Amino acid sequence: MKKFEERLERLEELGETIRRTDIPLDEALSAFEEGIKLARALEKELEKVESRIEILMNNTDAPVEESPELELFETE
Repeated sequence: MKKFEERLERLEELGETIRRTDIPLDEALSAFEEGIKLARALEKELEKVESRIEILMNNTDAPVEESPELELFETE
């Protein structure tokens, strides 16, 4: 299986292909179908990673003073 980043790059390429106006409709549709499948797979993988991060962050075995600083990940 390809790395996440490689599959994300492929998804971006497919998006560019779909936006082109000089390709046949069947080629655009094929790229769209591949893109949808790829996007769903990437989303599932991100959900798994997010779950793992939540588990790690909620680990009550770690002393409070050893909790990681997550300022970079805070959302506004």
